[in-house]
Amino acid sequence: MSQTMKIRQGDVVHVIRGKDRGKEGRVLEALPKEGRVIVENINMVKRHQRPRPIQNASRMGGQQIIPGGIVEKAAALPVSNVMIVCPTCKKPTRIGTVVKQVKDKTVRVRVCKHPDCTQELDK
Repeated sequence: MSQTMKIRQGDVVHVIRGKDRGKEGRVLEALPKEGRVIVENINMVKRHQRPRPIQNASRMGGQQIIPGGIVEKAAALPVSNVMIVCPTCKKPTRIGTVVKQVKDKTVRVRVCKHPDCTQELDK
């Protein structure tokens, strides 16, 4: 991707497209090279997993094993399918950036583009 991704890990996002449309969740992981985000409890998929031993387990109780079976985990969503939720106005919004001077340093800060809000997203 040529442009930087405006959604970061820890942001609350609102899903605008796909099977989980209308749901909100926290971003667990941002994948900027792929243009995708992994959102908590959104886009859940089932994967079959084999039982396997835990590496470096304590030798006291014998070998520890991670159980196998069908595991549900969150899959990545395209970043274009989510909108960030402004923590101030609690609405899904677009994001703009503003250059500020903080302690003799120029810092780019993300701001809410909602006309009634325009608050900073980064603290």
